[in-house]
Amino acid sequence: MEGRNEAMRLFVRDHVPLIGFSLVQMLVILLICWLDGYNHLGTALYALFLGLCVLLVYLMYRYVRLRAFYRYISDPSDVLPRELKVSRAPLAASLTKILDAQYRANKQREHVWEEKQRQHLTFMNQWVHQMKTPLSVIQLITQNGDDERFASIAEESDRLRHGLEMVLYMARRETFAQDFHIYRVQLRELVNEVIQDNRRSFIRHYVHPELLIDESVTVESDAKWLRFIVQQLISNAITYSAGSRTKVAFKAHAQDKAVILSVTDRGVGIPPSDLKRVFDPFFTGENGRKFKESTGMGLYLVKEVADRLHHRVEIESEPGKGTTVRIIFPYATEQGE
Repeated sequence: MEGRNEAMRLFVRDHVPLIGFSLVQMLVILLICWLDGYNHLGTALYALFLGLCVLLVYLMYRYVRLRAFYRYISDPSDVLPRELKVSRAPLAASLTKILDAQYRANKQREHVWEEKQRQHLTFMNQWVHQMKTPLSVIQLITQNGDDERFASIAEESDRLRHGLEMVLYMARRETFAQDFHIYRVQLRELVNEVIQDNRRSFIRHYVHPELLIDESVTVESDAKWLRFIVQQLISNAITYSAGSRTKVAFKAHAQDKAVILSVTDRGVGIPPSDLKRVFDPFFTGENGRKFKESTGMGLYLVKEVADRLHHRVEIESEPGKGTTVRIIFPYATEQGE
């Protein structure tokens, strides 16, 4: 109903010049007749009434013919309506051809872009999996070595594996809608799995994980993408707490029908001037000049993935005291409730 009203208003605005010109023309004719000595007012008003009726009938006829056209341009959609395509009005027919040509061209460009994205994603998937194979071999070799050098190689291979996973997740962002499934996830189990994947990095950097999440806590999320988020938070916590011999605490608590997962480190912290920009892509800030490994993409990806999963991300930090990142899961519950 609102679309029809908008189409009618657009039609009236489009024909205001015609209506105004017709009224002025009628008044000029009446004025000429009056100046010529014609004094039959009733007949003149009747002629004016007939002229207005003819104008109204013409406008109604024109609106009926162009109704689909005005409805479309007042509220366009991605597909041209059938009523507009079969319209015989010259203006509507000409504009329809232009719109149809543009629509087909845009669809063609969209198909080309989608095909390029599909090929790019296929290439990235294959490349990442091919790179993981030699990394797996390296990890198997280093597992049996007691030398410190083997430990260093194992840690570097872990870093390479996490980097490859980040590349893969970045490539999959464009197809995110087809690549996630929301269901109930046990938070402690998932976080513990990611901690175990990073155990060598924790040990080597003298940082101790402290898991303080109850086994009953569950959240509605996608396990794969949530694991990616936790991995980025752990990587940041280890990087900026390296050598501090402190703990990285993982906590979860319910609040206002939501569960809040917090990851707290006791590292260098983030300067207040940088805190508002930590979710910007490629932003490294002051810490990026001190820690050359910073890419500026970790928290950006965390925020982007969390937004797509309808989770919220909050961060607070104090230089020299550490950083806390919170992931807020709405409508999360605990088992047994």
